[in-house]
Amino acid sequence: MSDSAGPPAGSTRQGWTFLTNHGHVLVCIASDPGIRGREIAARVGITERAAQAIVADLVGEGYVKRTRVGRRNHYEIHPDRPLRHPVEQRHSVGELLRLVSELEVPQAQPEGPPP
Repeated sequence: MSDSAGPPAGSTRQGWTFLTNHGHVLVCIASDPGIRGREIAARVGITERAAQAIVADLVGEGYVKRTRVGRRNHYEIHPDRPLRHPVEQRHSVGELLRLVSELEVPQAQPEGPPP
């Protein structure tokens, strides 16, 4: 048994993550609704063709709306859609994005004058 924090040398499970590529693509679109396919691919670490297929899946299932604006696509996420796996179905895409986004969520301001 190894004392190191990482997986054992030669392990085939070194590259796993908590989110799937679909989740990563969704996060990319949420952070930049005008993102291009090649930018998604580069950020996620997949091919441009795989990024296009994932976007098509998300659009086809109603998680993302794609609108053509000139020569570019603009994306809109439907945050009320439920997550797909039975373990998470009671949660929405919007909840997931709030958890993993880098956007600061405004905190409720206390009532009364500041201390």
